Amino acid sequence: MTNMKNKKIKDNNPDSKLELANKIAKQSKKVVNTYAHFEDSLFRIIRSFSSWIDNVLFNQRFSVIVSLGLAILLYVTVNFNSQNSIFGNPLVNAKEVMDVPITARYNSDTFEISGLPTSANITLVGEGSNVNAAVNQKGTIVANLEGLTEGQHVVKLTTEGYGDNITVKVDPTDVVVTLKKKSTGQFDIGYDFINQDKMNSIYSLGTPEFEYSKVNVRASKETLDSIAFIKALIDVTNVDSNFEQEATLVAYDKKGIPVNADIVPNTVKVKVPVTSPNKTVPIVVETVGDVPNGKAIQSITMDHESVTIYASESVLSKINEVGVSLDASTLTKDSNVLRPITLPTGVKSSSVNQITMDVKLGEGVTKVIPNVPIYHKNTKYKFTVLNDQAYVDVEIFGTQENIDKVNADDIMVYFDMSGATPGNQEFKLSVEQPVGSLVKYSVSQPTLSVTVLGETDDNATDESVGTN
Repeated sequence: MTNMKNKKIKDNNPDSKLELANKIAKQSKKVVNTYAHFEDSLFRIIRSFSSWIDNVLFNQRFSVIVSLGLAILLYVTVNFNSQNSIFGNPLVNAKEVMDVPITARYNSDTFEISGLPTSANITLVGEGSNVNAAVNQKGTIVANLEGLTEGQHVVKLTTEGYGDNITVKVDPTDVVVTLKKKSTGQFDIGYDFINQDKMNSIYSLGTPEFEYSKVNVRASKETLDSIAFIKALIDVTNVDSNFEQEATLVAYDKKGIPVNADIVPNTVKVKVPVTSPNKTVPIVVETVGDVPNGKAIQSITMDHESVTIYASESVLSKINEVGVSLDASTLTKDSNVLRPITLPTGVKSSSVNQITMDVKLGEGVTKVIPNVPIYHKNTKYKFTVLNDQAYVDVEIFGTQENIDKVNADDIMVYFDMSGATPGNQEFKLSVEQPVGSLVKYSVSQPTLSVTVLGETDDNATDESVGTN
């Protein structure tokens, strides 16, 4: 109680209050001085930094560095904003898909369509992942003609199968198509054999036998009028005996270009006979040119004397031999020569493709065969020969052994009157060179003077002048 009373008396003492005021004043002055000192120091630092900045910015030595720094700062700022924009929004992508097939929806039993392209291009637009997924999908372009009547129409192309999370743009957007009503026509069935190169050439195809010979075709009248023929395409790949198959039917115009039409039915059952007709004929050497150095061919021995050829019966009936060509001008000594067999037109293959010839040479000698009869060919007029000449001498050349075998009966001298007209004319005399002969023939007299009469000779034949 006494202490509290003493404290109260002390607080009311004027000296104590003065002392407290002085302390407060000193502390305030100290704070002011400290703030002033801090402020002065801060101003000095700012002035020094500003002076340094001025020295850097306006110093020629540092101007390039300052410009580069500002450019880098500007670049970073701009690209930072761009990156924020990219990552803040979805990535939009676009891809073009070429030659997407177009599907037409219409009544194909009633109408024929023309003018519609088979494909168009599309552009897929959307988020990158969605676009990539849509590219791999098997979408299609649709031309919806359902409910349209005969005539020309502008049809908008739409798409299906690409999903709902992307935008699909079609190029072109619209197409002009024409619908024509179909009618029915009837055509005969022809045929073509296909893939004959994949069939062994020793076999021959016979005439096909069809289940039916006519077929109905549905198309517009204009298309029906353009059809020239209907063909069954018969595949003969690897066939070697009689066979049956369902052959596809195709319509063609007169130029052989396929025509788009409904063939009912579009296949036909066919039976085809397969044979292998062949014939064995001798091989004959046909010599051309002359052996050098006065030599002649004494003999030719072949490793094959005959060959079996494969062809149709009609071709085989006209062939009695096949030839091998030998160029005599290349022979300078006895030689073994390998030569290919020349197959006649229409022959598909042969049992032998080439032969080896053993060629022997000998000294060539010349001999004259007198009084060889002269024959005429291809005449329709009566004629007379100057001086009634009916014979001519023929010079032959070969080895002694070979020319000793030749006489006048073996030689055929003739002149061709196929171009004769009435009056006096000169005709060239020719001598037949027998195939395979090793003796060369030549006529001593090149031409024959003939007077062609104006009268025709209905009984003219290829015979000797002496019998005319």
